[in-house]
Amino acid sequence: MRFITDRKRAQGLGSARAGTHHHWHMMISSAVLVVLVPLFVFTFGLGLGRSHEGVLAYFARPFPAIVTALTLIAVTLHCKNEAVEAIVDYVHGTAAKLLIVAVTALSYALIVAGLFALVKLAL
Repeated sequence: MRFITDRKRAQGLGSARAGTHHHWHMMISSAVLVVLVPLFVFTFGLGLGRSHEGVLAYFARPFPAIVTALTLIAVTLHCKNEAVEAIVDYVHGTAAKLLIVAVTALSYALIVAGLFALVKLAL
């Protein structure tokens, strides 16, 4: 017969003490995206149908370039955080660590590439 307390039986199965932080981070980024995505769709829509020179002139203005950059950063980081959370929930061990590093590297590479393309477009 084993005399194990309820605490000892549940050890390692409880809270990781990070759920609230992640929840608030995702709520804040979601609220930011509620504002940025419609603003981006509106500003991007105004640039559609123009000639190449017209698009270059449009994105050379600060407002469309800033809205596009902020949307790119916010969407990519929001998706990265969700992907990391899914990896933490469903993958364990070394594979989880490698996937988290890969997802983080890919997301920052996408941000850098997108901002580089935006700067090339705007300048």
